[in-house]
Amino acid sequence: MRASSFLTIVLGLVLVTLAGQCYGQLKVGFYHGKCGEKDVENVIYEVVKQKISSDPDTVSDLVRLSFHDCFVRGCDGSILLTGKDVEQTAPINVRLGGIKAVNDLKAAVEKACPGVVSCADTLVIGARAAIALAGGKWFDVETGRRDGRVSLRSEAQANIPPPTMPIPTAIKLFASKGLNKNDFVILLGGHTVGTAHCHSFKERLYNFRNTNKPDPSISSSLLQLLRQTCPLNSNVDNETFLDQTPNSHFKIDNAYYKQILAHNGTMEIDQNLASSSLTRGMVQGLAYSRTQFLDQFGPAMVKMARIGVLTGYQGEIRKTCGSVN
Repeated sequence: MRASSFLTIVLGLVLVTLAGQCYGQLKVGFYHGKCGEKDVENVIYEVVKQKISSDPDTVSDLVRLSFHDCFVRGCDGSILLTGKDVEQTAPINVRLGGIKAVNDLKAAVEKACPGVVSCADTLVIGARAAIALAGGKWFDVETGRRDGRVSLRSEAQANIPPPTMPIPTAIKLFASKGLNKNDFVILLGGHTVGTAHCHSFKERLYNFRNTNKPDPSISSSLLQLLRQTCPLNSNVDNETFLDQTPNSHFKIDNAYYKQILAHNGTMEIDQNLASSSLTRGMVQGLAYSRTQFLDQFGPAMVKMARIGVLTGYQGEIRKTCGSVN
């Protein structure tokens, strides 16, 4: 019995050790010392800085792309894969930006440290850099992810919330990913930067819920502005800012929450965030505090970036982000 128990304990320790080797853990500074004297996080930061200077939309592109990656199969870079029926081809991902930016970041990283840094981590590090460069607080990112080999259009369509999703349903979706209601409200605050295309909100302007009338929750001034951007009989998919605050369109700040309280939410889910009894109090707190959103946005991004990650011997380190090795 004693020998059997001893053998069981030893076997258990071996299995635990193997599990640790196989799956590993995300950690801050995972790449320190793996690329000689090269700091890959700084390499990515400098490239993101250059891109923002020529295209401020890079900020929202990288933030949104992170969300669209992590909510489908976890944060494994699957949104970056190209081909037939991949996530990029899903209707919910129409006009999704940032793919080229991440490919450029990966190319710079490969030049500095070939074959070491995953595309999934490149995106996470790039999004952090973009947030900090746009006025958000700097935060440490956990790294050590590996890239997935599968990307499915159907999974993207099933897991990315559409702009018409009711708030209770969205909260449940976030909960299924390990994110709570506070995380949902904070992460939706990423709409403080970037734009939305007409197809994502045009129904609100002319035929809300098949009433042949506009959404009554839109302010009259915003309704007039959005109708000018998206005329009824036009097929041109123009775009407008998600945060309607002048001079704040490319800044990470709490202006988005102030705007939705004033009925100036561009998309339905934005406006519903301010009116739902489940979230209105939180929106008010974020709108009235100058620092609360800045303090919580980075940690919420870190928490989201833990969803379904592949580490250790799972996945791979892609040479290029558009295809598996």
